Amino acid sequence: MPGLLRGVARVGAATAVSNRVSRRQANRWAQQGTLPAQGLGRVPAAAPPATPAAAAVDPIEQLTKLGELRDKGLLTDAEFEAQKAKLLA
Repeated sequence: MPGLLRGVARVGAATAVSNRVSRRQANRWAQQGTLPAQGLGRVPAAAPPATPAAAAVDPIEQLTKLGELRDKGLLTDAEFEAQKAKLLA
């Protein structure tokens, strides 16, 4: 039983650290005016060149993703509204 409790404590601590790092990174992206790539925790060293297919992203899908980021606390309401305005402009 003590081993199980230690394991649970480790998982809890790892989750807390991961969440804190994610929030910090989201704040940095928000300050830069950019959104993270698909793999929220991974940012490529060099972004690939934009393709015409990337420009044809469904705005509803993007709004859904922005809403999820806001619901997770990674975006503030103001950041969400700013990104939403960019998508709908």
